[in-house]
Amino acid sequence: MLRKEHLRVSRAAGGYHPQFTDEGDRALAASLLGTFQGHVGERRSRLRDALEAAEREADSFKLVRGLAALLERDATFETRAPVPPRRTRRVTFESAESVGVASDAERGEALATAAERLGVEVDDVERSLYADREGNQILTSFEPRWDPETLLKQYDLSLAQTALFDATEVRVRSSEPADLVRAVKRLGLMYEVRRTDEGRELVVTGPDSLFRATRRYGTAFARLLRSVAATDDWRLSATIDDRGRERTMTLTDEDVSVPGVEPIAEPTYDSSVEAEFAAAFESLDTDWSLVREPELLETGNRVMIPDFAFDYAPAGAESKSVADRFRVYFEIMGFWTPEYVEKKLSQLESVEDVALLVAVDESLAASEAIEARDHRAIPYSGSVRVKDVLDALREFEADLVADAAAGLPEEIVPDADAVGLEELAAEYGVSVDAVEDKSFPEHRLVGRTL
Repeated sequence: MLRKEHLRVSRAAGGYHPQFTDEGDRALAASLLGTFQGHVGERRSRLRDALEAAEREADSFKLVRGLAALLERDATFETRAPVPPRRTRRVTFESAESVGVASDAERGEALATAAERLGVEVDDVERSLYADREGNQILTSFEPRWDPETLLKQYDLSLAQTALFDATEVRVRSSEPADLVRAVKRLGLMYEVRRTDEGRELVVTGPDSLFRATRRYGTAFARLLRSVAATDDWRLSATIDDRGRERTMTLTDEDVSVPGVEPIAEPTYDSSVEAEFAAAFESLDTDWSLVREPELLETGNRVMIPDFAFDYAPAGAESKSVADRFRVYFEIMGFWTPEYVEKKLSQLESVEDVALLVAVDESLAASEAIEARDHRAIPYSGSVRVKDVLDALREFEADLVADAAAGLPEEIVPDADAVGLEELAAEYGVSVDAVEDKSFPEHRLVGRTL
């Protein structure tokens, strides 16, 4: 992204239109690249003077500043001094106190005293005294990753990212929707997938709609645009909060592209949380089988894409087909608000034999009211504890066992003279827990065998 003061937009006709570059800006991009290259070995202040001169000559000083900000990321500035500046200042100021500095002669005497104490020449003291000030730092190297054309592409992408920082909601259609959803989930953004007459639409909560974590969320949000722009055919519509006035910004693949870099940098949150949880859960012997990346779940005009599903498959009930098993979907969230969690959980309330649990990272709460959580929202910090998830699943188990037991006769009379509880449970298609509390008038329970 660029700094907010570098944002260039037009509000013509009530819209919100980033002022992207065109072929006529290629000469400016080439000139600024040359300016940086020509000032290697010079002080930063000299480079700034040259950039200010370019601003005066250009049609848009904001464009010059934005391009220069991108180029500066590939520049290395160092403090070069014969003596460490902080040490030089300390010794020089101590020397000045001993002689008093009210004239040029006394200043020269103080510098000479400091030079003697430091074992260097007076010129070395002069050069070291403020060498660490930003303007005096030396541009030691400049290794740009862009040529003029790709620099302009990067500028346009950064400009769009900056404009989107004030978005309350973004709606995206793409030729590669699955890739975008994966990117959104890796970045931990708050989203939903809607079904429309024109196909599926990805709707992402914008940074400006949050009360907390706006900077962190906004940075992750900006990375999403890289993923969008890396696809071949896309259209993005954003609702922008422009100083209290709502405006709409529309972008397409004709406006922004990615200049030959990966669409996703480091994820905002640790995506290994999911892998660690899956490995820990699958190492345990439970009545739930874990399904990774289950199928899309369509509810009304919404589409859910959970991370996992838990199928209730207790010992004795293996005869049930997967389709007939009770399923609990599980999503590990990134950024969240209580309203977002509630909305997610409510989507499945009308669907039978299906439920949803979510894990919420307490460090990524994007609202002040983090205590307003549904009991199906499992808080975690760093990693999701399997015990906490199993505790939540056991609440479903109690109802499932009770329902299964209610469908059995109060007295069970097996045909065999001896039969194990697991075998009997399998015969009825229920869990062992559902049969073991029943009455067996013609049999006696010894351990787990009748």
